[in-house]
Amino acid sequence: MKHFDVIVIGGGHAGTEAAAAAARVGASVALITQNAQKIGVMSCNPAIGGLGKGHLVREIDALDGIMGRAADDAGIQFRLLNRRKGPAVQGPRAQTDRELYAKAVQQYLRHQRKLVIVEGEVVDIVSQNHCVTGVVLSGDQRLTAKAVVVTVGTFLNGVIHIGSDTSRGGRMGDGPSIRLAAMLRDLGLAQGRLKTGTPPRLDGKTIAWDRIDQQEGDDEASLFSFLSDGPRVRQIACGVTHTNEATHAIIRTNLSKSAMYGGNIEGVGPRYCPSIEDKVVRFSEKTSHQVFLEPEGLTTDTVYPNGISSSLPIDVQAEYVRSIAGLEDVKILQPGYAIEYDYFDPRDMKSSLERKELSGLFFAGQINGTTGYEEAAAQGLVAGLNAAHCAQGKDPVHFHRSESYIGVLIDDLIMRGVTEPYRMFTSRAEYRLHLRADNADQRLTEFGISMGLVGEARAQRFHAKAEKLTMARSTLEAHSFTNKELRDNNIAVSSDGARRNGFEVIGAFNLAPLECERLLPELCALDADIRAQIYRDALYDRYLDRQRTSIEHLRKDEHLQIPRSLDYAGMSGLSTELAIKLQRILPSNLAQAAQIEGMTPSAMALLHAKIKRVDASRSRV
Repeated sequence: MKHFDVIVIGGGHAGTEAAAAAARVGASVALITQNAQKIGVMSCNPAIGGLGKGHLVREIDALDGIMGRAADDAGIQFRLLNRRKGPAVQGPRAQTDRELYAKAVQQYLRHQRKLVIVEGEVVDIVSQNHCVTGVVLSGDQRLTAKAVVVTVGTFLNGVIHIGSDTSRGGRMGDGPSIRLAAMLRDLGLAQGRLKTGTPPRLDGKTIAWDRIDQQEGDDEASLFSFLSDGPRVRQIACGVTHTNEATHAIIRTNLSKSAMYGGNIEGVGPRYCPSIEDKVVRFSEKTSHQVFLEPEGLTTDTVYPNGISSSLPIDVQAEYVRSIAGLEDVKILQPGYAIEYDYFDPRDMKSSLERKELSGLFFAGQINGTTGYEEAAAQGLVAGLNAAHCAQGKDPVHFHRSESYIGVLIDDLIMRGVTEPYRMFTSRAEYRLHLRADNADQRLTEFGISMGLVGEARAQRFHAKAEKLTMARSTLEAHSFTNKELRDNNIAVSSDGARRNGFEVIGAFNLAPLECERLLPELCALDADIRAQIYRDALYDRYLDRQRTSIEHLRKDEHLQIPRSLDYAGMSGLSTELAIKLQRILPSNLAQAAQIEGMTPSAMALLHAKIKRVDASRSRV
């Protein structure tokens, strides 16, 4: 019987980050997967990043995770979304070569010390005295561990739907996890059903590329990893076409045959990534919807038509796809389908992603009700780090929502739960001016170094960059301007008599980069990446002063602990609904309580007053 500090179940995006993170901080790790050749496989869209999601990938990378580096290794088209808006809401995205991405992930894992990959199916999680002690594989092979991380994606009781046809599976071509699902259900964990979907895959050789628009990548690639210097492989263009009224008529006529609209699916799907059936019904006023034709790699003809996910029968899928311009003679290689699977209520987890019911058991990814590679990977990193700390007898690590999108994600899950698959957006973060994709390393890498998550190569590169930024800011702050000097440089400024240093001038007047370099020639001597970063930092600095005050108040509330024995039902003035939610979630402090859905300022005031009275009575004893 082999023993490990941490066992990770599942080799998807959550599992790979969990296993790598736990090993990086010194734990011995076994990553268990049914097929080692499918570690890192992209089950749906062959792309990484996007709005909000790209922020998560940068944060994972800042903590020396895998996803950002693998995406850069495999990226065949890079784009910065929202480029015309401010850096706070810009999101890097990469179209990737599906095969190269999986190979990159597998290679990073093979080179990770203290990490072993085990092929097999987990059929039981063993515990004793409410503490995890290991797992049982099919064939009765047993492995012991002090912590177990479950990252099984859509495999728990997975059911694939194509029209009225159903089959059991975790994704097309892979079987579901039935016995593990039954074991988890027997633990009495609150659970539900969710669904997601994927479009049909097309044969690129049968697409009339000359009849559709081409979308090139950015001239200057926005990469994910702070260690990357440029794209690694050949870059390509994607195609853009549109559905039309004929497409929509075919779908409307056959709605009753859709697995979703035919009543075959009970799970709730992602509202922000609807199927083509949902689009036609919910946006009936629209006569067309955009479809992005995304090649799945450099050596394959398979194309992913982003925007037409479907659970209609195969013959109907073929009919509506061929009604789209450029796809009239297309061959479908694999039909689209919906997949329904079990998830467990994330409100029953701690902020470490450890389940409250069983010490040493951690969940990450779609099992917690999220959707998307990036959300899964972020949870995996946190679960892996905390599982290692659990095994090593160290305190759990909490990611605060004021410091990272990772913190926003986890806080939202454990405080609010999910009613649909959770997807990250920049709008979910109150402090998004501070939580930018460009400064993820400045926010998190030093923390990662202190945790032992960050290797020597990244630490050295980060410290060199931080030193250059400090020197650049000092240089700009040493150069001050009078109002007359600014007006002489065609900068509109009031006659308030105040002098401003160079760093303040950039932010106060939102100068374009070329204007900055004309006014502050010392910028020209800086490396291009340092010059761009110091510009972004200056642009947001004056707004961040206000946010820092808000964050300090939140931090103060965070340390005001709520006694677990507090009787919410007996609190006069607190609504019954809120009392029930508070009793169920048991927030450990006021900051967590503030995130509970339906929490009001008056309820917060009642809680604050009650806690103060409890503390005062204790101090008198």
